[in-house]
Amino acid sequence: MAGLGGVGKTQLAANLAHRWWQQQRVDLLVWVTATSRTAVLTRYAHTAADVTGVEDPDPVDGALRFLAWLTRTNHRWLIVLDDLTDPADLQGLWPPSTAAGHTVVTTRRRDAALLAGRTVVEVDVFTPNQGLDYLHGKLGDQPHRLDEASELADDLGRLPLALAQAAAYIADQDLTCAGYRRRLTRRRLHTLRPPTLPDDQQAAVADTWALSIDLADGATGGIAGVLLELTAVLDPNGIPTPLFTTAAVTGYCTTRTGQPVTDDDANDALRALHRLSLITVDPATTDTRLIRVHAMLQRVVRENTSIAHKHDLAVTAADAINEVWPEHELDAGTAQPLRANTTTLHHYSDQHLWTTADGVHPILFRAGTSLGTTGLVAAARDYFLQLHTIATQHLGPDHRDTLATRHQSAQWRGETGDPTGAGAATKELLADMARILGPDHEGTLTTRNNLAYWRGQAGDPVGAAAATEELLIDIVRALGRDHPLTLTTRDNLAGWRGKAGDPAGAAAATEDLLLDMARVLGPDHSDTLTTRDNLARWQAQAGDPASAVTTLEDLLVDRLRVLGPDHPHTLTTRNNLALWRGRAGDPAGAVAALHELLDDMLRVLGPDHPMTLTTRHHLASSQGRAGNPASAVTAYQELFIDRLRVLGPDHPDVLITRNNLAHWRGQAGDAAGAVAALQELLDDMLRVLGPDHPDTIFARSNLSGWARSKESEESAPRRGGSRPTP
Repeated sequence: MAGLGGVGKTQLAANLAHRWWQQQRVDLLVWVTATSRTAVLTRYAHTAADVTGVEDPDPVDGALRFLAWLTRTNHRWLIVLDDLTDPADLQGLWPPSTAAGHTVVTTRRRDAALLAGRTVVEVDVFTPNQGLDYLHGKLGDQPHRLDEASELADDLGRLPLALAQAAAYIADQDLTCAGYRRRLTRRRLHTLRPPTLPDDQQAAVADTWALSIDLADGATGGIAGVLLELTAVLDPNGIPTPLFTTAAVTGYCTTRTGQPVTDDDANDALRALHRLSLITVDPATTDTRLIRVHAMLQRVVRENTSIAHKHDLAVTAADAINEVWPEHELDAGTAQPLRANTTTLHHYSDQHLWTTADGVHPILFRAGTSLGTTGLVAAARDYFLQLHTIATQHLGPDHRDTLATRHQSAQWRGETGDPTGAGAATKELLADMARILGPDHEGTLTTRNNLAYWRGQAGDPVGAAAATEELLIDIVRALGRDHPLTLTTRDNLAGWRGKAGDPAGAAAATEDLLLDMARVLGPDHSDTLTTRDNLARWQAQAGDPASAVTTLEDLLVDRLRVLGPDHPHTLTTRNNLALWRGRAGDPAGAVAALHELLDDMLRVLGPDHPMTLTTRHHLASSQGRAGNPASAVTAYQELFIDRLRVLGPDHPDVLITRNNLAHWRGQAGDAAGAVAALQELLDDMLRVLGPDHPDTIFARSNLSGWARSKESEESAPRRGGSRPTP
């Protein structure tokens, strides 16, 4: 039986031994405390004297005599080798395999040589019901003590040893489970040891892992102890193994141990911790396997970590997470373990992540941005709102990182479907940025750019274009014509001109911009390639979808060469190419291409990623344009359910989906249904977007067209058609 110290392996073995003895299933029962080879030899020799009547002067001879007797005897026997510390101690001393006998070993070790060829029982902590039942069994005679018993079991990670000692302490100190929980949050664990340990236990929870830790540390030159300290500030449910071979961790281990530490050294230390059941390494064979650590062990390690090391430990763990974070997250689950570990680290790091040389550690921003870029926009908004509160407490309201949290919370507020609120928050931020940093600071100018963006997203592209044009003058004066922010602002200005009704002007401006981007940033720079995507859009909307297709075909070649087939930007270009091919007169080809793309989107990004949902939107529209409005209705109905679940009822993309669903319902022959759906939609658009928003105006026009169609039994509204999502 193998498992973490404290899970009750000895108690299980003792229960088995008592039960078999009482049931007379064995004639000889031998209990061996197998913490050393000497202890095993001595116990074997004493037993040999008992069963053979011969007492050997040398314990080795006695032990061999006992093993020989076990091989020959017909008596039924059970030998328990409890708490085997080192498998080497049993070399030549394993009881024989016979029909008459059984051997049970309890150990924290997982060495391959120990487990091979033997039946292994992994002993884990209690289940939730078992943990609660245990406390009821110990404290149930006084029911008032059970207040918050389930919560206490969870607090202690349902570790049998911890629950036993907690129950004894509660009884000794006349407490309730709730009272013990309060003490647990305020005191060090060793102060909560009961006066007398229950069930013949040999060590308190705070001490039960000390020997295993010392063994692992000694076998690895001190590396295992450092890695265990790192695991103690990370997520107990899953720490990615690549963290421990990062330059951040191996460098820190080198500093702590005074010797060069390599990737192999770190891996060997992890295996040592695993062999001693201090951690559990997921059996998966990929680099994404996870490490699990019991929360009570983590607490013991944290409480025994020197204060002098805590700051560097926190920063090292944060640096390691940052080092392995993928540059491009493919779906919401890719970085979920990294976000979970960041949250745990932030919880246990006190102020250490807020007192780095550069201010707040960037991992705290990366975790929030990760939520938003993978589609969890509401979670990103809430994350940065909370981070702003913490930043204000640690850094003050005028620190640059505090201002950055306000910027992020405004951004994700807008992405949740509230551009008006995002604009208001950005306007307030701009006043503080100008006061603190000055009107010509790059951060202030960027905030002005964001303010114009949310103005346009709120339904005023003309105002956004005017504000961006005014901003461009100041950026060129302050930063120069070739500054990246200048190029970005020119791109935004072209976009707002296009959305304000001048797509031809937007296309011409984007072509001019591309020349400067290629010169300043290079032809393969991400911003240059994205601007080529934008050029195709304005070419198509200016009435030349064929040129858009040509532009995107050339761009796709470069995307594949620079980024590869599964990069999100490559997938976006494939989406746009299929879309404009359909608008250029090949809707059937667009449907086929989007079907193929959707398979790749689902494989690479997952079903809830914003890009996957956008591709489904374009596929539904293309099916309708290809002459199959019924399929478009079905596709939009399914898309609406998923967008509603992911984004919420008032998100602009959800409203657009409802508009297109109504349109294709009408095209499929249900003009009355289209009118009813659009009337209901228009009420929501007026409430959410206001009467002057372009989407509201568009929905009102569609409603008018389908109402006339219903009256005159015409087949389509005057301004029907799905609106492509940007």
